[in-house]
Amino acid sequence: MGGCGCQAEVKTAEAGRTLRIALALNAAMFVVELIGGLIGESSGLIADSLDMLADASAYGIAIAAVSRGALFKVRAATISGTILLILGLGTCLAVIGRAITGSEPESLIMAVLATPALIVNTIVLRLLSKHREGEVHLRATWIFTRADVVANVAVLFAALLVFLTDSRYPDLVVGFGIGAYVTREALEILRDASRERSALRNGSG
Repeated sequence: MGGCGCQAEVKTAEAGRTLRIALALNAAMFVVELIGGLIGESSGLIADSLDMLADASAYGIAIAAVSRGALFKVRAATISGTILLILGLGTCLAVIGRAITGSEPESLIMAVLATPALIVNTIVLRLLSKHREGEVHLRATWIFTRADVVANVAVLFAALLVFLTDSRYPDLVVGFGIGAYVTREALEILRDASRERSALRNGSG
């Protein structure tokens, strides 16, 4: 019975369930944070919402890869990392644009929306933690969920500074910082996928 693959099937099913939960939670928070960010003129919230959208897309890709072969999973991680890289760079450019055109972030809206986002991402990170040393596409989901938690904490900190200083600059700095951090995490995912691809090639060779 040891070679029946039952344990692998259980792990695959468990990973699929975890990713579907993560996808649903991130998709919902993307909508909530984006609307709140636009209403509250918060670069931090908008950046975080776009990060949620990228994560939801990456979770969807990972779901498709769960029961596929090793090469497909490497490709899925590469796509996820590329999406995250584009998002990170785009967020930095968008924040620069807001710094030029002006904004008046609402600290209360930032805090109210960043708090449930942090709770959601902490739950998802906990669910994914058992897969952090697993296959490459699952490692990628853990990495960018970790980035989300950092981003949520940063938005809450920015909300406090905006409230205390009555200045938009903490929000702009945090928005740009989220973009830069997401870019860094994307590069980590891409490097991990590249190493995995090289290992597969060497193994097949």
